[in-house]
Amino acid sequence: MTSALIQPQMLVWARRRADFAVEELAKKLGIKEAEKILSWEQGHEKPTFKQAQKIAQVLHIPFGYLYLNSPPVEKPVIPDLRTVGDKTAHSYSMDLNEVIADVQRKMEWYKDYLQEIGAERLDFAGKFSGKNGYLEVSKSIVEILKLKISDRREAANWESFFNILVERSEQAGIIVLRSGKVGNNTHRTLDVKEFRGFAIYDELAPFIFINGVDAKAAQIFTLIHELAHIWLGASGVSNNGLDAIGYQMYGIEKLCNDIAAEVLVPATDLLERWKKEADFVQQVEKLASFYKVSTVVIARRLFDLEIIEKDAYWNYYQLQASRWNKNKITQKSSGNYYLTLPVNNGKTFTRAVLYSVFSNKTLFRDGARLLGMKPANLSTLADKMGL
Repeated sequence: MTSALIQPQMLVWARRRADFAVEELAKKLGIKEAEKILSWEQGHEKPTFKQAQKIAQVLHIPFGYLYLNSPPVEKPVIPDLRTVGDKTAHSYSMDLNEVIADVQRKMEWYKDYLQEIGAERLDFAGKFSGKNGYLEVSKSIVEILKLKISDRREAANWESFFNILVERSEQAGIIVLRSGKVGNNTHRTLDVKEFRGFAIYDELAPFIFINGVDAKAAQIFTLIHELAHIWLGASGVSNNGLDAIGYQMYGIEKLCNDIAAEVLVPATDLLERWKKEADFVQQVEKLASFYKVSTVVIARRLFDLEIIEKDAYWNYYQLQASRWNKNKITQKSSGNYYLTLPVNNGKTFTRAVLYSVFSNKTLFRDGARLLGMKPANLSTLADKMGL
């Protein structure tokens, strides 16, 4: 059989980029002996042409990359604002890169769609900058979302409140996608340790992506954090949510966290509800349940407002962090394909694609590709969404 004259160093790079162990790659390729992979990587042997094609497919790289002399420079397509502890994170995983690329494709199509129907730019998008205080920006977000304290009371649970925030964000013109996997691949679950969400700024068609693997309270905080990015006109990938709020932060990420905290737990309202004589832990849990945020967000607000001391906050934070590590729960979809798909793609975006398809402005094939589904299922999806 014809051998593929691939470059050994490129196979090593592609495998490590995909975060595959040698044994894992061998299993994916249907090769019994992992030593065969090592022999290819060391240049002692060459895979067949068919095996090389399978390698490219499994490792999610263009086939031609295996013949390069050195890896291509993969620059972040949007700014990397993540931190690990007090240090900046480095490089995006293959999964995150693919998710960002998919969202960008959706965004480019949607911008063209909006321009065709004569949509106008969003007044609030990029209206503020780092020079503005968090109170000014948070006030604008609350006004645009028409958010009231009573919304928390009327929301049955965190999921209900999250849906309210998403619906109003989309009514304002921001597309919000939420998923815990790469495309429709249930075997490629997104890592919440890598990122919680990202925002891609555009004055006409801004997009936000929320990592659906995260806890619901964290998703709520991330959504408002990413909305702040849109208001500030700054794209970026973030991991600042439920636990990252505990770290010392600077620049735009700190500003976005401060904005999110004020939007979700307004200082004036919190001060009115706080009772000094009540049990601290019980009261924090009660307030978290009311505001539909995490207990750590409440504790952090109390610390920032100088209601509790730094030691009290950190002790509580560390206690909660240990509980998260013990009680990690994988978020599951509803199991209903036609309910989950509009959430993964954003309901407003999904409707726009379907309208365009059934108005004969977009091919069935292209519309299905945008939504990550089969063309034959588009009609059923439209019926389920009442279109």
